[in-house]
Amino acid sequence: MRREEKAPARSAAEFLPSRLEWPSLRAAAAGCRGCELYRRATQTVLGEGPARARIMMIGEQPGDQEDREGHPFVGPAGGLLDRACAEAGLERSAIYLTNAVKHFKWAPRGSRRFHQHPTRAEIRACRPWLEAETRLLRPQLIVCLGASAAQALFGPGFRVTRMRGQLLDASRLPQPLPVAAALLATVHPASILRMPDRDERHREFARFAADLRQAARFLASPRAA
Repeated sequence: MRREEKAPARSAAEFLPSRLEWPSLRAAAAGCRGCELYRRATQTVLGEGPARARIMMIGEQPGDQEDREGHPFVGPAGGLLDRACAEAGLERSAIYLTNAVKHFKWAPRGSRRFHQHPTRAEIRACRPWLEAETRLLRPQLIVCLGASAAQALFGPGFRVTRMRGQLLDASRLPQPLPVAAALLATVHPASILRMPDRDERHREFARFAADLRQAARFLASPRAA
């Protein structure tokens, strides 16, 4: 008699290690089956950066290049983020970079793999990894890059267009994170790259860098001491 395949888990929570440390977290994340996205992704892409980074940046999900290489923000959006951080006075090597969803969601278009936005259920299923990263890191500031990342923390009603660049208190979160960090939301660098008009891209990049300067000012202030 054929053995029935075990039904997929509905959350990453059951894959978390019993002892929460960076090595055990990475090893456990590699085998995550908390939602169906693992079936088409090359690998889990957990966050990377200093173990005690003061700032954590959260994107939506790994892109095509990130999925293949296994590292966050190594594609074109990562290159633009590097430029914006440099203009804002933030050192990229001092930032912990991660995503709200740890597997690449895509659809085929010819021979290419095109990004698809994760659903609320997929973001919710992946949240235990984000909470575990935050618990280990204990950052002073969390920067949400794009609507999906911001809504993963603030809920579906959050609008980056209205709240971008503003320092927000973690107590406003509907589901508190295991750290009382300040939060700031801005656009995802990939959204700038997708703009067809060159002048518009320049203007939006300048706004993006200005948002990150707000983050740099906060980290230099007594509030972050």
